[in-house]
Amino acid sequence: MEIILAGCNVDYTAIGDFHAGRLNTEQLTPETIAAAYARISRDERPVNELRALARKEVEKARQSNENIVFTMGHSSIAEHAVFNIDVLHVSRLLVETLERSRLASYTEKSQRYVLLKDDFVLPAEVRDAGLDGDFIDTIAVQNRLYHKLYERLRSYVFKRHPDLAQDQANRSLLEGWAKEDARYVIALATDTQLGMTVNARTLERMIRHLASSPLAEARECGRRFFEVAVRIAPSLVRYVEPTDYDRLAGAEIKEKAACLGTTGSAGIWEGESAEAGPGGGEDAVLLHATADADDRVVAALLHSAGALSWQECRKKVGRMAKGEKAEVIKTALCHMRAYDSVPREFENVDLQFELTVSASCFAQLKRHRMATITCQEYNPALGVTVPQAVSEVGMERDFREVVTRTEAVYERIKKVAPAAATYILTNAHRRRVSLKVNARELYHIARLRGDRYAQWDIRCTAEKMMALGKEAMPLTLMLVAGKDAFPALQAQIFSAAAEIKG
Repeated sequence: MEIILAGCNVDYTAIGDFHAGRLNTEQLTPETIAAAYARISRDERPVNELRALARKEVEKARQSNENIVFTMGHSSIAEHAVFNIDVLHVSRLLVETLERSRLASYTEKSQRYVLLKDDFVLPAEVRDAGLDGDFIDTIAVQNRLYHKLYERLRSYVFKRHPDLAQDQANRSLLEGWAKEDARYVIALATDTQLGMTVNARTLERMIRHLASSPLAEARECGRRFFEVAVRIAPSLVRYVEPTDYDRLAGAEIKEKAACLGTTGSAGIWEGESAEAGPGGGEDAVLLHATADADDRVVAALLHSAGALSWQECRKKVGRMAKGEKAEVIKTALCHMRAYDSVPREFENVDLQFELTVSASCFAQLKRHRMATITCQEYNPALGVTVPQAVSEVGMERDFREVVTRTEAVYERIKKVAPAAATYILTNAHRRRVSLKVNARELYHIARLRGDRYAQWDIRCTAEKMMALGKEAMPLTLMLVAGKDAFPALQAQIFSAAAEIKG
């Protein structure tokens, strides 16, 4: 594991002063900006003068930060300090933990575009349990099949799309399709890297969360985050030890769930497939949708555009015919293009889904951090998602043999190091996810993940969510579609409306 501070925000004036020999390196810290901005609310001097003062008196700036952020509790001041951090040689499993933090930005090495080597993370828990031999051997089997699958799938893709293959410019695209299906057989222990941009307040919380993890890799990552941050901004990243709430709450609710009998099995129910392929089984269920969602969105649009109270807008909407309500929503959306966000008023209504998704699908789903995403552990009892192309090239039997071997090793590890057993599971293994979104966020997910250029696994999930959502709130979601389908859908809806008016 390598954690490297790649950059941070520093006062732009300080850079010139540094080059002129008027500042030392200690003064190139984001703490001076945070301290200057903290004083804005109580000091009448111009903010540029406050920045100059903070640059000259770094220690006083740090003391001010500590007092304002930690004594007075104005933690938002720490958000003015931003770090760019390189994260190298960590597992895909750890990345899932890192990317839980909403107020940070991540760019991760893609298994869809990069042909992987055989690098992986050996968990300390597995090594200490004496199961490293089984672990390493299983990873080797997975990786051998990955390379074999890639070569077979690459030939298959090029033959299936001869028109695209004729153009050398499409080579990377076609090879990417082979890579994205071959990756389903590799483990969550696979080595990866990412670039992260995060403010000091979020980083401190992230470190505390990592410190409470049952995984040694996560705890080590948190320790190294603290080391790189405290050197440059000691006044803004301080409280990084986990509290009892951080350490115990999650474990105790798991104990409570076990006492109530909710952790004994995967609970496969009729209609759900434990041997899932693309689109197989009841893997998307709408659990809840806001009652009278269409009426609420129309009322919200009238409320923000007019002068009536919310209650009066609701009464007015209650007296409107369905066609009149549709016209209000169409008026709000008529000039929208595929890259535009729907109005914020659409955030007034929610949908909650339960999704059963592969690790490959979840890797993309988790990027929608404005949604409320909670999830169970990966569970072999939920089966695996087998790419259709793997079956079509005659490799499904090999694929499932590796899965069977993987799950046997998973069970052995789980007996002695349960927290680390998930490392050996593959990108094909599945978990249950609760996803709550407002209608505006569902539009965003649909545009990105329902597009024909989206990866097939998450596209299938997005399409099911769109269909279920449209049933629940047909007016609100009348234009929900992937980017590619949006222009035709918009033309269809608005040309039909024009014909009716005509």
